[in-house]
Amino acid sequence: MSEKTKVRVINKSHHPLPEYKTEQSAGLDLCAQLDAPIEVQPMERVLVPTGLYIELPPGTEGQVRPRSGLALKQGLTVLNSPGTIDADYRGEIRVILINLSGEVQSIAPGDRIAQLVVARYERIKWEPTDSLDHTERGAGGFGSTGKQ
Repeated sequence: MSEKTKVRVINKSHHPLPEYKTEQSAGLDLCAQLDAPIEVQPMERVLVPTGLYIELPPGTEGQVRPRSGLALKQGLTVLNSPGTIDADYRGEIRVILINLSGEVQSIAPGDRIAQLVVARYERIKWEPTDSLDHTERGAGGFGSTGKQ
């Protein structure tokens, strides 16, 4: 995938298409397509529409990721992070947000609620076996490499 890869998009929102904010940005900010502000209670989950419908090229996926500022300042984050948009999905992009703060948070129409990163992926074919190659790490995981 190159910098010039085209993604077909239908924009049914009241907002401009997402844009990269800097030359080196990996993600495009997704905006809330709401008619009025919504309040999100502590530990509440909400499904927020964006009004965007996309057609990704085969071999790519859309990754919906949290916005760091929203997570830090308001405790709002993407619940299934990263959310995956498959190349054959044609429905509206919607974002599952959760309020991890101890206070009610508000989302207004047009608020930037998540980032979209488009990435290539590999499909696999399982090769059943009775053993795996040895590595230095082996089966160690979940912090097993520790601190030096």
